[in-house]
Amino acid sequence: MSAQLSHESHEIKRHDFAAGETGRGPSVPSGGLANDPKAGQWDGRLMSKRMIADYKTFVVTDGEGVRNSLYVSGCPFHCVGCFNSSIWDFKAGHEYTPRLEERIIDDLRAPWVQGITFLGGEPMLNTPVLLPLARRIRDEFGDAKDIWCWTGYTWEELMRPGETPDKLELLRLIDILVDGRYIASQHDSLLQFRGSRNQRILDVPKSLAAHAPVIWAKLHDQERQISEIYLKDRVAGEDSQAS
Repeated sequence: MSAQLSHESHEIKRHDFAAGETGRGPSVPSGGLANDPKAGQWDGRLMSKRMIADYKTFVVTDGEGVRNSLYVSGCPFHCVGCFNSSIWDFKAGHEYTPRLEERIIDDLRAPWVQGITFLGGEPMLNTPVLLPLARRIRDEFGDAKDIWCWTGYTWEELMRPGETPDKLELLRLIDILVDGRYIASQHDSLLQFRGSRNQRILDVPKSLAAHAPVIWAKLHDQERQISEIYLKDRVAGEDSQAS
């Protein structure tokens, strides 16, 4: 067998199971860029293996302020160019345990920590882990700590009739949602907290109240690369010294 045939035999085939369905939100991939589910097709209550890929403390890249980040395992979207394809498998990583949960709660007690971020993998398909954890965070901290979440689902898909109720239960406990599949052709390194231009940062309470997606009020994308800004400042400083 040639190398080309061997490569093709291992190529991932992606499917649009909701083909023809309208109103799924902006830039839902098609043409093999990701798997696109019908409403309720993927049920995290059945798919989740309660596995965690990683837990990071005191990070500033996964949302506003200093945060702790929990990466759950398992994602069937399989977006082309996904940064975390190594944890598509629901059995990847290690089991979520009561000991880890206690550590998460203790870490959140630090006054400089603004909140926690759920990433993956696909958080909306790991509700057996994240729903109880989010409820406990609300019970212990109220609104003093915020919850951010990344998902491959669009807001409109989560609102579809027939979607599993656990997703909406988790959504109601979240403050900020970054929604939508990663689309490599729309990648933009100047975007705030997201990888491709189709993705949105949504204020969940305001969106639920408005029955429509509401963009986070603090959204602020860069207009130029940081390196370009530094270079301009450096040149300006050298010019002032020369004069």
